Amino acid sequence: MTKKDSIKIFEDSTIRTVWDSDNEKWYISIVDVISILTKSIDPTAYWRKLKQRLRAEGNQTVTNCHGLKMLAPDNKMRMTDVADTEQLFRLIQSIPSPKAEPFKLWLAQIASERLDEMQDPELTIDKALREYLELGYSENWINQRLKSIEIRKELTDEWKKRGLKEGVQFATLTNIITKAWSDRTTKEYKILKGLKKENLRDNMTNTELILNMLAEASTKDISQAVEPKNISESKKIAKQGGNVARVARKELEAKTGKKVVSPINAKTILEEKKKTKKLNPNKRK
Repeated sequence: MTKKDSIKIFEDSTIRTVWDSDNEKWYISIVDVISILTKSIDPTAYWRKLKQRLRAEGNQTVTNCHGLKMLAPDNKMRMTDVADTEQLFRLIQSIPSPKAEPFKLWLAQIASERLDEMQDPELTIDKALREYLELGYSENWINQRLKSIEIRKELTDEWKKRGLKEGVQFATLTNIITKAWSDRTTKEYKILKGLKKENLRDNMTNTELILNMLAEASTKDISQAVEPKNISESKKIAKQGGNVARVARKELEAKTGKKVVSPINAKTILEEKKKTKKLNPNKRK
């Protein structure tokens, strides 16, 4: 399965999902859905009892559900029971909840949006743009972030072309690039910014984003030129690409006397914007 983890939002509640590109299906955490529909203090226990009852009734939906590793509240990857959208529709019928109908509509929308995005990738960008604007990011930052998504996609496409695997290998190479240009591993970078599950790029400043893009674009260009044969060769290229951005970072820091890699995160930036807006309510954006 070629899969991509994602977090979906339903009425301000988060739902862990995985997109299976091979089967073109969303797989959704059943416990997260139960938590929303029932407001149970122990949705895991609720699901355990519901499974027992449905199995006793001979319900095949439960039998067909399977587990996938997802990020748990303790920040570790743990096996979690998941269902595709069709299976979830059937399970929801067994869960008495006033939110069942609105959740079904939301579920149908999620499936429809993904099919639309597969037909027209620009819809994905438009959706991201709207979401970032709603969160309060500046248009300048958003433009940089969307460009970084494009560059990242070009890099991962190059890695796939070289036979590298999504998951551990992609994460390893990304870590090498990050360490090379910023002098911090991805984990150290996130700790500096006070992040846990949050996306690191979503919490970078404009300058950090630009240098990260330079590092990833350079890695992709070098890889295309060298044509590495294995992960070992790709690791060397990842470091070379990151070093290109490291030189630029060092030069900029020497000129400004300021560190580029900073503890500033999205929450800090957005809170400052709100304060400024309150102090200057008539000031144009």
